[in-house]
Amino acid sequence: MTALAVFICRIFYGKPVPTFPENALGRRRGLLVPALFTLVGVVLLIGLGVWQLERKAWKEALIDSIARRMNAPSVPLPPPDRWATLEAAHDEFTRVTLRAAFEHDQEAPAQLSDGARVVVNRGFVPEANKDPATRAAGLVTGPVEIVGVLRWPEHAGAFTPAGDTGRNLWFARDQLAIAAAKGWGNVAPFYVEQEAPLPPGGLPQPGKITVNLPNNHLQYALTWFALAVVLAAVFAAFARARRQEENRSG
Repeated sequence: MTALAVFICRIFYGKPVPTFPENALGRRRGLLVPALFTLVGVVLLIGLGVWQLERKAWKEALIDSIARRMNAPSVPLPPPDRWATLEAAHDEFTRVTLRAAFEHDQEAPAQLSDGARVVVNRGFVPEANKDPATRAAGLVTGPVEIVGVLRWPEHAGAFTPAGDTGRNLWFARDQLAIAAAKGWGNVAPFYVEQEAPLPPGGLPQPGKITVNLPNNHLQYALTWFALAVVLAAVFAAFARARRQEENRSG
């Protein structure tokens, strides 16, 4: 290729154009592929950093929304004909009040005055008191005014153990799956984390729910940006070393 260029220049201009040594041209061409890979890598890393900043803004908005719902005064539980319109994204963690009677032989279901059933997480029970007979004082009969927080079912992950119906042992808070396994019939698409009242005898022991969502997106973003800088610096050092080698050989 170089010889052809020299021949053409001799014909048209009467002299050859200056040429680079073949090894110098090879080194310059040798930087092209690493430069392209570096450019793609830097763009990708910066994109991941920007994405984490967007996730940070989304997480902060979510945390603020949940905090506002949980700090707001409790509202009456929506009637059953509205349950199908409720959504976790907008209604989860809303504090509600309801009047219902517990079905103590089944522990969790509570029946509203119209017969509809809501599953209630009534709180902590020690292993020694799993049998309701050991905490008879808390088995209040008749309707009770309950204050709690709306929650939606958890979905079991790939490594979540299956529930044990016989031992009444469950590893995911999925009231729909539990209701189906225990034959409770139709229940609300949500469940209620009970906060009050404390039953006579203190068991089950309800508690005020707290939400602590991790928000590490800023450090993730800084990590991606730092990797982009490091990658660019590594290529710059590599290109500088190649130039120094070229100058020595030239």
